[in-house]
Formats: sequence, structure tokens, C-alpha cells
Amino acid sequence: MGRLTAETRARNEAAIRAAMDRLLAGAIPPGGGCDLKTLAAEAGVTRTGFYLKGERPGPYQHLAEEFERRVKEAQAAGIVTDPRASQIERLKTQVAELKERVAERDADLAELTAFKSLAISRLAAQHEEIEQLRKQAAAAGNVRRLPAARPGSAPFGSCS
Repeated sequence: MGRLTAETRARNEAAIRAAMDRLLAGAIPPGGGCDLKTLAAEAGVTRTGFYLKGERPGPYQHLAEEFERRVKEAQAAGIVTDPRASQIERLKTQVAELKERVAERDADLAELTAFKSLAISRLAAQHEEIEQLRKQAAAAGNVRRLPAARPGSAPFGSCS
């Protein structure tokens, strides 16, 4: 790329400033963002003009610094220049909330699993004890079984 004439440089700076104002006003093109890459594309200049070239500054580096400063000021003021950035922040918050809910559900599930395990082991122990008592009662021979209830008969004092 050859040297820039004063006229070309002035025209490019005007295009960059106009693109900067559009981007900061929220007119972000599809697939773009509020960044130097989109600024260069919108202004029709190469991105390399915004960066150092060895020891010397790029021809539009001062505009890049101004753009970055204005973006930070807008963000500090709560102005959303890039809707994607606010969407990313909203999604990050949502992901954090969902992670917290999943962790709570995992803890609840672990607690319920432990309770289920304890309940099953207690039932098994009770069943074993009942079986043992039945065997002892049958072996002793001094325990009589109560007669089974007849179908259709209700015990005394029932409401049915």
C-alpha cells in the first residue's frame, strides 16, 4: 500500500468518524459488533491503520483509541451500543442461575436417594424381624392365630 495523501487521509478519517458515530448509536450491521474490525469495514479502510506499525503509530490509531474510549464511556454510562454484548451478559446470568438450580436439584436428588436407601434397609430389617418373630411364635406353640375377618363384616365401632 502506498503513502496516503492528505486528502485521502482526511476523507478516510471523516468516514471513520461517521462509522464510529453510527456504531455508537447502535446501528450495528448484521454479523458485526461494536469493535475495530466492524469500524474498519463500515468506514471502508483496512484494519491495520488502527494499529502500530513497528515503532510508529498507524495513521488512524488516534481514532481507534478515541473509539475504544467512547465505547468504554458508553458502557460505564449503561448505554448498550452492541445488543450482542447485552445478550451475552443476559445469557451468562441465565447460565449461572441454571447451574445453581441444577446443583440444588442434584443435592435434593442425593438426599432423596439416601433417604430411599435408608427406608428400604429399615423395611428389610423390619421384615426380617417379623419373619423371625413368626418363626419363634410357631416354634413355641403357645400362641394362637386370630380368626380371619369374614368378607363383608365390619369390626365393632366402625362407621361403615
